[in-house]
Amino acid sequence: MNGTDKQLLPWWQKYTLTLNEASEYFGIGYKKLKLFVQEHSDADFVLWNGNRALIKRELFQKYMDDQMNVI
Repeated sequence: MNGTDKQLLPWWQKYTLTLNEASEYFGIGYKKLKLFVQEHSDADFVLWNGNRALIKRELFQKYMDDQMNVI
């Protein structure tokens, strides 16, 4: 494998998900998830790469299990 090859992991094995991936993985609409991340921009489950938000999959799943009844 050279420097240009990228091994793709299934979403359930990734540490972070893009908002598009998280939207599909968790079954939440993209716009609703984007607004939620903006409102919780300093939460443990959000990782910022510049101005691009990534979702820490396991932490977000735990947050949803602990805090959320319905989104």
